[in-house]
Amino acid sequence: MALRKILHYPDPLLKRKSETVTEFNDELRQLTEDMAETMYDAPGVGLAAPQVGVLKRVVVIDCSASEEPNDLLVAVNPEIIATEGDSVEEEGCLSVPGFWASVKRAEKATLRYQDVDGNLHERTADGLLGICMQHELDHLEGVLFVDRLSPLKRSMFKKKYMKMLKEREQNAAEA
Repeated sequence: MALRKILHYPDPLLKRKSETVTEFNDELRQLTEDMAETMYDAPGVGLAAPQVGVLKRVVVIDCSASEEPNDLLVAVNPEIIATEGDSVEEEGCLSVPGFWASVKRAEKATLRYQDVDGNLHERTADGLLGICMQHELDHLEGVLFVDRLSPLKRSMFKKKYMKMLKEREQNAAEA
């Protein structure tokens, strides 16, 4: 396993749509293992392949509350097949470090996906897992959580975030 570099906004790769996985092989297994290790190291609760520069429809999620990872969901070619209710929760993203915002999503979502061997599964979730599933699937469509903000909040985010990036670059140059 190996840690992969997580791409950060405004990297243009994050805005691209991912391709369907057609080969279930060792390369796919390696990708999912690397993604899980990268997610846990970050630390985060979800990671989509585009966030590590791979435009494939693959996500890893683990919303377990313990210090020990124990509920890893590896979803290949995932799609949300049903939603229910509405929820507004605070979200963050490994590709948008240091920024959090309230995002409206479905309260409950049903996910259909394949595992690394190509077997088909379905899983229904609410709470953090349900939100995380929706968040990660957005990445596969080239959508970041900040794209779901109102135009005014998105504009404020861009100004604030770009200022934060400039300050980081200046601090790094001075160090």
